[in-house]
Amino acid sequence: MTLEQGGPVLVEGPVEVRLDDGSTVVSDRFMTALCTCRRSRTYPWCDTSHRRRSRPA
Repeated sequence: MTLEQGGPVLVEGPVEVRLDDGSTVVSDRFMTALCTCRRSRTYPWCDTSHRRRSRPA
């Protein structure tokens, strides 16, 4: 698992994520980027929306 400052969490291997509503989403990719900023339109997967706006200081 890798964490970039202000970016996604990168997780190796297939990933299964349980969401707040109890549903489960799966990615079978060899590397998956999980959104930490909640700006992604494809949440919980990162779509690089964190790059479009800077966070307030």
